[in-house]
Amino acid sequence: MCAISYRRAHRDDIPAIVHLLADDPLGATRESPDDLSAYFDAFAAVAADPHQHLMVAVRDETIVGTLQLTLIPGLSRRGATRAQIESVRVAGGERGSGLGTALLEWAIEEARRLGADLVQLTSDAGRVEAHRFYEQLGFTPTHLGFKLEL
Repeated sequence: MCAISYRRAHRDDIPAIVHLLADDPLGATRESPDDLSAYFDAFAAVAADPHQHLMVAVRDETIVGTLQLTLIPGLSRRGATRAQIESVRVAGGERGSGLGTALLEWAIEEARRLGADLVQLTSDAGRVEAHRFYEQLGFTPTHLGFKLEL
């Protein structure tokens, strides 16, 4: 098997990223891979923001994973910069291969390189297997999250 490389996403990667986002029970109800216009608009905003890092994992020129890393400067924790990891997805054929671990470890090191003092993430309450995965990587469930749809 070829090695994995990691890089910032390009506009041409959007169809593959959206496919990954839609390829699970929750994503299938939220994502719309048939109409990419909103995703291209969102990508333009992400790409223009220096605190946003939409990343892809590539094997054999195929996108096999993605995540978004966001730097959040703040005053709490003595002016700490947080790195928020969101939208972690691994291609179905790669699940169980260690790619998820490698992708998260890479993101943690990238956050450190970018000056973050801590890394945090959220995970849907129903993703129990993902929670076990994150805990195995050293994340601790310290908070309860809330959302308000607008």
